[in-house]
Amino acid sequence: MNSSIADSIKSLPPLSKTIIDINRVYNDEEAGISELAKVIEPDPMIVANLLKSANSPLYGFGKEIKNVAQAVSLFGMSMTRSIALGNAVRKLLNVDMQPYGITSDRFAEISSMQATLMNRWYKKIDTQKAEKLYLAAFLQETGKILIASEIIKNDEDMSFKSEVEMSNNLAQVEKAYVDVSSSEVTAEIFSHWGFENDFAQMIRFADSPANAPKEIMEFSTALHIVKTAIPVNKPLSEQSINFALRKARDAGYDHEILEDIIDDMLDIIEAR
Repeated sequence: MNSSIADSIKSLPPLSKTIIDINRVYNDEEAGISELAKVIEPDPMIVANLLKSANSPLYGFGKEIKNVAQAVSLFGMSMTRSIALGNAVRKLLNVDMQPYGITSDRFAEISSMQATLMNRWYKKIDTQKAEKLYLAAFLQETGKILIASEIIKNDEDMSFKSEVEMSNNLAQVEKAYVDVSSSEVTAEIFSHWGFENDFAQMIRFADSPANAPKEIMEFSTALHIVKTAIPVNKPLSEQSINFALRKARDAGYDHEILEDIIDDMLDIIEAR
């Protein structure tokens, strides 16, 4: 691990009380949607981001969502937790994604697109695994925030950005500059924050799923396929989609299911 990035992870502030409360409610088998809405309502930033997501065409709810209870009811507890956590993490890490050639808003949008694709795809394969993978897909690019910060600090943002624009392998570019990929950084961030080991590990191997331990290989492979289809530099480009479909087929998935879902997402994006 790059020593400067490792030091940045060690010095990260703790997660907010709202996020801790969200995780507590989520992990309480007796708690429900109303309890989750109650812990979210006092946090205006999480409320704003949750309602923004709920009214995005990507989720296709078909009506304006005006309050937290509505949003939580439609998303469910797992997706609500993921959206709240993702936005809170980006706020904590003070996002500047200029080295990757995108704005912080575009970075958030791409994270949401990855999570949406994962959720729609894996619900057709295994609904329980879909819940696990949704959160991981939503957060798997978090490490890019610290890498971007390191690139800016080293005054290498112009050359890095130029290589990112052309690359079909962002992990390779990241390792060339900071000796570590964003998946590895992300895993360390969530280990630091005390997330379960399997969650961190499935993200750690998302750039190299063939090296993942057997029990998490499927999860890492799915994350890899989704980030291949929606990389931050070429999200849902024809080339990115073709690469992802090929990897899905090679991994033993029915790639036509994934292709249909991607086509639906493209239709939604084009209709905006």
